[in-house]
Amino acid sequence: MTLNEAMAEFGPSWLRVWLPLLMLGGFVAPVVLIFWSKTRVIGIISIVASLIAAFAIDYMYKQMGYVKLLGLPHIIIWTPLIVYLIMQNRRHDFPTWPKRILTFMIVIIGISLVFDYVDAVRYFLGNTMPLVMYDPA
Repeated sequence: MTLNEAMAEFGPSWLRVWLPLLMLGGFVAPVVLIFWSKTRVIGIISIVASLIAAFAIDYMYKQMGYVKLLGLPHIIIWTPLIVYLIMQNRRHDFPTWPKRILTFMIVIIGISLVFDYVDAVRYFLGNTMPLVMYDPA
């Protein structure tokens, strides 16, 4: 079973709404930022960070199964990213739309980090049992 299948089958029902929003904030919005020269680097950094986190989460799933600790790559990678995004969003030389997109990214990544931190604390407090193990078949 893949991670996407595990989340669809064993995750809460609201996850089906949340995951597309997370993809918008973590992958689509940064791609849009590339179109403005002043936010191009921000978009590229955000895309690279999200790709690294996604690959790390997939690797962890294959090693550990569907556990609460899967958000750890988000915590490690997105915590500094959100600080960077907040600092960049305070600049006054960006057009209106890039600032709106940055704000959207900050909100989505921030919400995700709240879930990830809560899940990581739960994991470290003993909730280590996987809901499902990775099955390559």
